[in-house]
Amino acid sequence: MLAHNVFFSLKDNTEASRSKLLDACRKYLTGHPGTVVFACGTLQAELSRPVNVRDFDVALHVVFESKAAHDAYQDAPRHHAFVEENRDNWATVRVFDSDVEAF
Repeated sequence: MLAHNVFFSLKDNTEASRSKLLDACRKYLTGHPGTVVFACGTLQAELSRPVNVRDFDVALHVVFESKAAHDAYQDAPRHHAFVEENRDNWATVRVFDSDVEAF
């Protein structure tokens, strides 16, 4: 499996703006073939240990059954629509892709 984790820092990081991006994640990024897990959410405000990275507003987590499923998702029209609709409010986007195993 392949885990695709994306961390968005927003130019306008108001609650309304975060909610809008979460709604767009749910609208455009769910239900793609080969998706095993989909989750999205905001920075957990109460966890602020020295090891916690806190420079993001919204996180996206998608686990795909294979790299091929991930690659198809990257090229999917709904994924492109998500990017087009939301990228103007992205200050930074960091993507962490990794192979994963379920036990």
